[in-house]
Amino acid sequence: MFAIVRTGGKQYRVAAGDKIVVEKIDGEAGASVTLGDVLLAGEGSELRSVEGFTVAAEIIAQAKADKVIVFKKRRRHNYRRKNGHRQQHTILKIVSLGGEQSKSSAGNAPAAQA
Repeated sequence: MFAIVRTGGKQYRVAAGDKIVVEKIDGEAGASVTLGDVLLAGEGSELRSVEGFTVAAEIIAQAKADKVIVFKKRRRHNYRRKNGHRQQHTILKIVSLGGEQSKSSAGNAPAAQA
């Protein structure tokens, strides 16, 4: 079974046991998170309804991406600026697909992802 989930403004195709790298999600290593923004779910060529469908994941680590160097220069104006940036991300392990989400906690799920 697979699902397409949206978190951090990006979409990921996940299955049980997969490891994915997503934008930073608050939480310590070993904590459980629920991804409630499921766009598509199915098995093989059959698709399922995603109403109340959730994806359970476990945080493996909080990490940083490789450094990106930003260099700006304007010719003949003695203008040079060098800056670096390391994006923070979270490594998730997908535990299970298809957990039912109650109506009362449906409003709280996007806050847990941010």
